[in-house]
Amino acid sequence: MEIYGKKYTPKELRKRVGNMDQIAGVRRVLLDDGNERPTRAALIKTGVGLEVAVMLDRGMDIASASFQGKAMGWRSTTGDVAPQYYEPEGLRWLRSYFGGMMTTCGLTRVGGPAEDSALTGQGLHGRISNTPARDVCTRQYWEGNTYMLRVHGVMRETSVFGENLTLARTIYTALGENRFWIRDVVTNEGFKKTGLMLLYHCNVGWPALDENSRIIAPSRAVAARDNHARDGREQWNCMDKPTHNYQEKCYYHDMAPGRDGMVTVAMLNDQFNAANGFGVYVKYSKRELPRFVQWKMMGEQDYVCGFEPCNCTVEGRETNEEQGTLAYLRPGESREFHLEFGVITSKADVSALEKNCRAVKTAYVDSYLDFE
Repeated sequence: MEIYGKKYTPKELRKRVGNMDQIAGVRRVLLDDGNERPTRAALIKTGVGLEVAVMLDRGMDIASASFQGKAMGWRSTTGDVAPQYYEPEGLRWLRSYFGGMMTTCGLTRVGGPAEDSALTGQGLHGRISNTPARDVCTRQYWEGNTYMLRVHGVMRETSVFGENLTLARTIYTALGENRFWIRDVVTNEGFKKTGLMLLYHCNVGWPALDENSRIIAPSRAVAARDNHARDGREQWNCMDKPTHNYQEKCYYHDMAPGRDGMVTVAMLNDQFNAANGFGVYVKYSKRELPRFVQWKMMGEQDYVCGFEPCNCTVEGRETNEEQGTLAYLRPGESREFHLEFGVITSKADVSALEKNCRAVKTAYVDSYLDFE
């Protein structure tokens, strides 16, 4: 393996350190300041500059990720917020939304809140991101010539007389990697059929996102969510500088998967002709997550572009039920979801992405209901 620009065998590498955490590892910590207190987290580093913060008490979401000091995801003004400060009513989910590289939305609601959310707690984007993990396990071990780094835990979303769903999440990477993976297993542990809504809110921020940054994606159809987004929809893949009083725009995409069934969506800054070109990508399975939402928010401080693979729309649970698009889990049924996150630092990586998207022609349609 190559570390710090030189190749080593595992034996040669072990001879050079007393403990592998000198190079790479997983460290569990307790955040203890302000309204983040007390929140458990797991900090992962791969030895080549990739660092990932996993919030064990916040649905095991990715509060931050960086590569060689460059942030991959956007961080909101709230910072890290402990789950006891979660406000489920209406749109108050936003009061503890740290953004991060990834926030999970679901498991029984994605999108707008229920009309009676003050009574039921069925607010914006659901509860799972504010659910602490149980049975947490962190591992660092040699698997052949690969030094693996893993974090695992289980979240449960349940209510008396209601749903009983678990989300078992494993986040893993390895020494020398500039990418990491997430494997989720959602299981209906109850005895009645339950609706499943799941959206991965992946938030790309500066410096990958900047003025003249662009998205590379195999989008074969684009639909604006509303009339405001329809104005300028042909520029969905072109980013602006931070703009005062910018009003967010959302787009639905029908992505064309590759031969392996996977979809890769990337954000690249405009500096790949210079030494500091930088990009971030998200890769997911189209079969597992058939829909994709883009959140384009070019506001000051709220400067972010969301890549959101999902199995539903963001119009709210009631709309999904009415349109017959709501997914269900039968009693005892499980469903798996897989994602990959990484960085782009070379022109060769950019060329490969562009080659995969070149054959895809983008059409503009009135509604996601018009997707084939």
